[in-house]
Amino acid sequence: MIGALLAASAGLFAYVGGFLTPKRLSADRFTDAIERSAGGPPVGFRRAHSKGICISGLFVGSAEGRELSRATMFLGDAVPVTGRFAEAAGNPFADDATSAPVRSMALRLISAVGEEWRMAINDTPGLHVSTPQAFYENVVASTPDPRTGKPDPAKMQAYLAAHPETVAFMARMKARPLASGFSNDTYNSVDGFIFVAPNGQRRLVRWSMQAEEPFATLAPEERAAKSRNYLFDELLSRVARGPIKWHLIATLAMPGDPNEAAQVWPDDRTHVTLGELTIDHVETEAAGNCQDLNFDPLILPAGIEPSDDPIPFARSAIYSASFRRRTGEPKPPSAVANQSAGAKP
Repeated sequence: MIGALLAASAGLFAYVGGFLTPKRLSADRFTDAIERSAGGPPVGFRRAHSKGICISGLFVGSAEGRELSRATMFLGDAVPVTGRFAEAAGNPFADDATSAPVRSMALRLISAVGEEWRMAINDTPGLHVSTPQAFYENVVASTPDPRTGKPDPAKMQAYLAAHPETVAFMARMKARPLASGFSNDTYNSVDGFIFVAPNGQRRLVRWSMQAEEPFATLAPEERAAKSRNYLFDELLSRVARGPIKWHLIATLAMPGDPNEAAQVWPDDRTHVTLGELTIDHVETEAAGNCQDLNFDPLILPAGIEPSDDPIPFARSAIYSASFRRRTGEPKPPSAVANQSAGAKP
């Protein structure tokens, strides 16, 4: 599990939290550390979640969603969606069978009035830390020693001893079955946001994209027998047979629930169905599609606001630093074969 945590750490920078204090921990310094932990920057690719594929479709909000938030995404119209599925690691050519057991869904929704909602959500049960400093310490501890190609066990053990929340996260990850693919997986916001209702009521919310397809998993030997790009090949094959659907489910906090990403809320909290996401097109990353999008979690419509959960602020800053670097670099071909499926007429 320590090996899985190390691999996931580079990808999970999307969720590391905290207001970045320039005198202590800048976005560029953080991005430098992430690049070092991956053995160098993946030139032309995202610094984490490097191996991905573009998706598009529609989102239709529910009446229950309209009661919880005045965001125009919930008015019931078909809202266009552009997005991306990815693996969390910083290696754009990772082997799907042995890559980090963390996958992500990133989405950009644009309502009829031009409001945007961007999100980048992972299939993990919470996060391994709740502050940027703790995450930075994790990245440093897990960076491979150039002499051995592996992290220093003493540094990692010292880190774990100082961060029991990471130990708890590792236990949840070990107990969690890994979905067999992107299409039957569920993706969680991890972060808390404030939903503002039409009547002005404010609620602390986390959300999940829950797959409509039945959950299934693969044994380690089954994954080992798959091709290097099996997750992406199977997604292309699946969408060619028809659209894939998820239900957007909000979880409402109760008084006293911690607004910290490393803390998981109890299962008995109220859940509200906000709408349905349909993905009907998948294509390899290329200029002009999701390759050029920055899925900044602070791009929000009226009716959804940041909370005092510090993670989205750190994510926004680090995303910006990473985006600036890769936009100035040559763009190599996608790690996924040049394909598309489910194209609209």
